[in-house]
Amino acid sequence: MKEMKYHAYTLHNYKEIPQLKKLSESSLEAIEVVGHVLPFKSNNYVVDELIDWNNVPEDPMFTLTFPRKGMLTNATYKEVLKLLDKADNEKLEKKIYEIRMSLNPNPAGQEHNVPVMEGNKLHGIQHKYRETVLFFPSQGQTCHAYCSFCFRWTQFSGINELKFAMKEADLLHKYLLKHPKVTDILFTGGDPLTVNAKILSAYIEPLLSKEFSHIRNIRIGSKTLSYWPYRFLTDKDADDLLRLFEKVNKAGKHLAFQAHFNHPVELSTEAVKLAIQRIRNTGTQIRTQSPLLKNINDDAKIWANMWREQVALGLIPYYMFVARDTGAKAFFELPLEKAWDIFRKAYSSVSGICRTVRGPSMSATPGKIQILGITEVKGEKVFVLRFLQCRNPQFVDIPFFAAYDPKATWFDQLKPAFGEENFFFETNELMTKKESDSDFLWE
Repeated sequence: MKEMKYHAYTLHNYKEIPQLKKLSESSLEAIEVVGHVLPFKSNNYVVDELIDWNNVPEDPMFTLTFPRKGMLTNATYKEVLKLLDKADNEKLEKKIYEIRMSLNPNPAGQEHNVPVMEGNKLHGIQHKYRETVLFFPSQGQTCHAYCSFCFRWTQFSGINELKFAMKEADLLHKYLLKHPKVTDILFTGGDPLTVNAKILSAYIEPLLSKEFSHIRNIRIGSKTLSYWPYRFLTDKDADDLLRLFEKVNKAGKHLAFQAHFNHPVELSTEAVKLAIQRIRNTGTQIRTQSPLLKNINDDAKIWANMWREQVALGLIPYYMFVARDTGAKAFFELPLEKAWDIFRKAYSSVSGICRTVRGPSMSATPGKIQILGITEVKGEKVFVLRFLQCRNPQFVDIPFFAAYDPKATWFDQLKPAFGEENFFFETNELMTKKESDSDFLWE
């Protein structure tokens, strides 16, 4: 395949994109205003191959990566625009910081997932569930393009006190050795595949030794297949990266590539299809996930088509998430009832081989909560819920009920059914441990 040279677009140079001439003045203004608050980055592959410029600004791939006016409230938008017009950088930076802090920058209690080892917080690690540790390599705190819904937007916003990142591979390895119940390590970010293969190998290869026999699954969460498939085709260390994947699998570990596909268009190019093939040839399994997003994929047919195409390419549909309550959530959120209806209609219209997918799932503070349905119990209309994952693993897969609320878009807006004051898990000591507890979660 012909090599494509990577070229990034940010607020500093986005006006170089020739297709932007198709946009109205108001849409161009929105990129400038909203892009100062929520991080913006795209690249030539997304711009040239994925966006339908005859359908902007409504095109889903445009909305997925470019700022839109509705991503901020009208009042906030006007405040930022006014300060930009005045060119008062000091007041602008202060206002932007204030706005960002109001947008729930670290949702779902992520700060409570940071473990302590020998009296020190490990800010590049999250350990929320017993079997799984998340690791944030400091070199991977960027992406090839930024999703406008991303719940990790603070990683790219220069707010150092809110970042999760770690350079020291030794600390990661030491922590894993002290926690033999951990079976899975998930490399995340940002995007860990923006890291070169040599650095990534320094983190991963030690995990292939006998002393890490308890680590059975190595996961990589990445949007790279969608936004820069040439990472696996013609980038200078593409072959080195694939050899690393192959080495992991030959060592007897299971390598799971957690691929983020938000729309079927991302599966349509020859580059992504060839990249998928090359990854699968290493023995790596590719699972797919995405949030359900208004203005992007809020249609059962889109999801059904996306799952069918993923299976046709050898991928495993894994998760449909509810968009997290952070950043531009008001622009993307849907009522939970509609989220479940979209999932149900899509799920019922595909064959069993596509039904590996789970959802709609909310990654909330206590765990991953799936909406199983809406029904009537004891004369009361209720949501039926369960934990797919939980801080207390004893609560996984136990159905529980929330009072029906047609306006609710997130778990925190739900109340227990049947007049109960608390959900069954809320008084459990293990579920209410604080980050200051020296004995982290289950040990």
